[in-house]
Parts: sequence; C-alpha cells; structure tokens
Amino acid sequence: MNISEDQLVMRGISPTPNRLLVMRELSRASRPLSMSELEQKLDSLDKSSIFRVLNLLTDHDLVHAFEDGRGIVKYELCHSHDNLEDDDLHCHFYCTKCRQTFCLSEVKVPEVSVPQGFTVKGVNFMLKGTCPKCNLRN
Repeated sequence: MNISEDQLVMRGISPTPNRLLVMRELSRASRPLSMSELEQKLDSLDKSSIFRVLNLLTDHDLVHAFEDGRGIVKYELCHSHDNLEDDDLHCHFYCTKCRQTFCLSEVKVPEVSVPQGFTVKGVNFMLKGTCPKCNLRN
C-alpha cells in the first residue's frame, strides 16, 4: 500500500480508484485546488464523483476545505499527524492581483478561546494582499 491507501484505510475508508485519484491529484498540487481545477485535472471523473469523494475525505479529516477569499471553496490534503485531532491548522493567503490562493503551512492559526459550551471543529484563517511574485511586478 502507498501513503494514500494507508491514510484511507486508517480512517476506515475503502481505497477505491476514484478516491485515490483525487488524493493523488491533491498531493501533487503545489497549492489548494478548486472543484473546477480538479475537474480539469481529473477528466476521467465526472463532477459528481469528484464532489462525493471530496465530501467523504473532508468528513474524515483527510482533506481541508476552505473559502479562498472570493467565495470559491478550495481543497487541500490534511497533513495532520494525529488521527483524533487536526494538528495541521495553518493560514492561507489570497493574492488580490493574481487571484491565487497559497498555503502558509509555517504560519499556524492563532489559538482563539471561545465561550464555554462551544466546540470548534474547523478554522478558516485567510490573509489577503499581494504575493511575492506580484510584488516584484510593481
């Protein structure tokens, strides 16, 4: 088994070809991908198949889904080392010039206390501005 299959099996998910294709494409990506970007890259799968796989992987904390700053949902593999708790919470950056979304894996989401009785299940921490490449063009 390769790492994608291991990750699925560890979460009790059968490693079907469609699930492995989606996970492999996300692992190859250098940045988070939208549904339409995944459709273009996975032309052998239809939109509903990709959507079902993404929902399953998101529900089992193998994929992070977040809004990119324009209302478009982006997806990326979760690189958590813990099956019970997500230790891969990091910030994202949306460039207002090139409209790309970047993972800032080294910038962890700040801890926020919530009132008693609330349970946080996810965080979307999006920074907006211009990326280094766009800054060089100025």
